[in-house]
Parts: sequence; structure tokens; C-alpha cells
Amino acid sequence: MVTSPSNTDETGPIAISIRRKLTALEPSEIAIVNDSWQHRHHAAMRAQGGNNGETHFSIHIVSDAFQGKTTIQRHRMIYDLLVEELQQGLHSLSLKTKTPAEIQK
Repeated sequence: MVTSPSNTDETGPIAISIRRKLTALEPSEIAIVNDSWQHRHHAAMRAQGGNNGETHFSIHIVSDAFQGKTTIQRHRMIYDLLVEELQQGLHSLSLKTKTPAEIQK
């Protein structure tokens, strides 16, 4: 079952693409929060035309695919899935990656 809290903003094309691509990890939980509004004034965001409102996201994802993987390996799995979005202006991801067993502890 894939769940996401009601305070997420998954209406933009980048957020929708992130969710679609992360389903490859068969998550039992996933929450995607658009944090871009907090960074819109940064010079780097203005320079790249970061006004589309989809440059920074926080992602919490629980998946068996992370079993036996280090945090860095888990993050690389996500970055590998989102390479196109990163090339098209996605600037930053804040990731929390857990296995179901880690959540139950």
C-alpha cells in the first residue's frame, strides 16, 4: 500500500514524475513534499529560472529494496531513477530511506 500524508504537494509534473519513477522500488510507504518555496530566493534558483516551483523535495520512502543497502547506496538508487529530473532542474532531494523492518523497530 502506497500512502502519502495530506500535506504533500504532488500536483506538478516533476512531483508526479518522481512518484511514478519511485514506484519501481515497490514502496510500502512514500511521501513526497515540495519544499521549493523555501528556496525560491536563492541565487542559484533564480539563475536557473527556478520559478517553476519544483526544484527541492523531501522524500520519505519505505521499501524492501533497501534491505542490506547502506544509506549512500539507497540514495544512489533514488538518484539513478531520477536522473532525467535532475538534468531538467530538480536541484535538491532530502531523503529518508527505510526498510519496513527499520520502521517497526
